[in-house]
Amino acid sequence: MTHFSELDTPAVLIDLDRAEANLRKAQDGADKAGIALRPHIKTHKLPYFARRQVELGAVGITVQKLGEAEVMADAGLNDLLLTFNIIGAAKLKRLKALHERVTIRTVADSADCVAGLATTFTDPDHPLGVFVECDTGMGRCGVQSPEAAVALARAIIAAPGLAFAGLMTYPAAGKYHEAAQWLTNARSAFSAAGIDLPAITTGGTPDIWHMDEAARVATEYRPGTYIYMDRSQVAAGAASFDDCALTVLATVVSRPTENRAIIDAGSKALTSDLLGLIGHGHVVEFPDAKVTGLSEEHGTLDVSACATKPRIGDVIRIIPNHCCPVTNLFDRVNLIRDGELVETLTVAARGRVD
Repeated sequence: MTHFSELDTPAVLIDLDRAEANLRKAQDGADKAGIALRPHIKTHKLPYFARRQVELGAVGITVQKLGEAEVMADAGLNDLLLTFNIIGAAKLKRLKALHERVTIRTVADSADCVAGLATTFTDPDHPLGVFVECDTGMGRCGVQSPEAAVALARAIIAAPGLAFAGLMTYPAAGKYHEAAQWLTNARSAFSAAGIDLPAITTGGTPDIWHMDEAARVATEYRPGTYIYMDRSQVAAGAASFDDCALTVLATVVSRPTENRAIIDAGSKALTSDLLGLIGHGHVVEFPDAKVTGLSEEHGTLDVSACATKPRIGDVIRIIPNHCCPVTNLFDRVNLIRDGELVETLTVAARGRVD
């Protein structure tokens, strides 16, 4: 068998036992909380893991782009939630083609978005499910008040080829209390308006272990990063380094000074996302090292605090700050167990930015 240290670098390693443990822990947590789990595949972009998530009990999967939805549908996944406003004739045509062969629902946060959907989807016998996206504190997409959510739901209900599916939100990390209150207020507003609220879907790995609180108002939870975890999730308290399944394998290619090492993994391998952290990752073999800088193909390590310092030719593993963009930087990932290579997979939905 091939040990991971024999692989060419830079490369992505996925520890299968850690990923499986993360999947099981989250599914068990959702089952205990009484909330449906609909994992976001943007983190791994692999039908291999999407199927496993459904096998363990997920009700379906979440995708962020049409390209991801098409890849997953082609792989046999047939219950998809697309959490992105679909705007423009070309994308609406592709969404309609997906709607004709799998169960897919989407979101909207404006009358313009609903109008485009309503023009494309006109069959009352096979309506497209549409959630109203709500801004519960993230400050990204979403209607700004429960009253606005009710108004947009009325527009969806009025369109013959659309079906109101409920409310969708992606809360700001650590703001699960505020998100739950927003959704509670919205539920009251819908009740007062006499509109049935079929489902409320929320998510976010940083607060995944608060699913019990989410379940007080939401019916579904959509975590993504939980399958791999990363340095930002460790910082958020959602995981430990021992839970992190994805690492970037790199080689020390230069030691220009006593306290500086250069590796062959830069921003095209580790991502430049900081997410409020200092440095660009955690070095497994040299935990006192700091990844202080990234250029495109070079990573700079400050090894001044290391009792034993890396040497040229050493192969190291780095837990990135943010694992999701790392997946999109590589064509392949290497599945390992007990340090040995099990399988190399093509990242099927990689680069599907549309």
